[in-house]
Amino acid sequence: MDFKSLPQLLDYFKEESTCIEYYEQIRWNGKPVCPHCGCERTYKTNRGYKCANNECHKKFTVKVGTIFHNSKIPLRIWFAAIFLATTHKKGISSVQLALDLGITQKTAWFVLHRIREMLKDKAPQMLGEKNMVEVDEAYIGGKERNKHISKRRSINDKNLTNEGKPFTPKKTVVGIIERNGNVVLKHVPNAELRYMGAFIAKHVPHGSTIYSDEAPVYNHLKRYYTHDSVKHALNIYVEGSVHTNTIENFWSVLKRGLYGIYHQVSEKHLERYLDEYSARFNTRSLTSQQRFEKFLVDSESVLSYKKLTLN
Repeated sequence: MDFKSLPQLLDYFKEESTCIEYYEQIRWNGKPVCPHCGCERTYKTNRGYKCANNECHKKFTVKVGTIFHNSKIPLRIWFAAIFLATTHKKGISSVQLALDLGITQKTAWFVLHRIREMLKDKAPQMLGEKNMVEVDEAYIGGKERNKHISKRRSINDKNLTNEGKPFTPKKTVVGIIERNGNVVLKHVPNAELRYMGAFIAKHVPHGSTIYSDEAPVYNHLKRYYTHDSVKHALNIYVEGSVHTNTIENFWSVLKRGLYGIYHQVSEKHLERYLDEYSARFNTRSLTSQQRFEKFLVDSESVLSYKKLTLN
């Protein structure tokens, strides 16, 4: 099996039984394990498996405890959705996915969020141990000049809009990227040192080389890292190896995707979208099939619709 396109994938996964056998091999390596208690002693039933542990003795299928949990959608459709969501460089909207797969937009929206839950990096590695890293922040949200006058920030009260509603500033995202390596992203309340510094310390070991722009929030990096910056305010963007072009290039893909594909992303779900874009970027060197199988290995994440929509 070697599928490089969606038609090849759908041709291979024609039957639900083929999908189940394939996923059982990916998840269990052919040896079913009870998702309820972890017991490896199981026996097959007409609809799946049953745990042989007398204290558990529960029935289960390969979908239990995964993003496919309690889903009536065929695995064939799920696999197609995963393939599309992970191969489209800028993502795919729920409206487009619904049209492509013949499901409702509400279902497609839920499917995509479950896929994003699967794409979350379960064990992020430290950056900068081998290569130089760049750090920068981006601001997600519409420009003031593009808003209706009633929705723009009030001159008299910075906390309100002109129509008297609470003003919502742009959402701040901090990113760290390793040259020729991976990227990690996080939505933070603002670009203050207490948020930025903690995130950098978590993902970059002391002593690494970090490049940034001239923002004052990065001045503390010299205490723990080999740090240098470029003066964007002076129209200086490259000084030898000192630049932030790598992370700037990533921001362009992220923003074009968020604005062009999704148009508007709520603060509640922004972190999931960041997981989606970082996962695609970090697996850019893999083939379509390798990426597909890698993400299926990490599919043991349960996300209910109630939890997703809970305020």
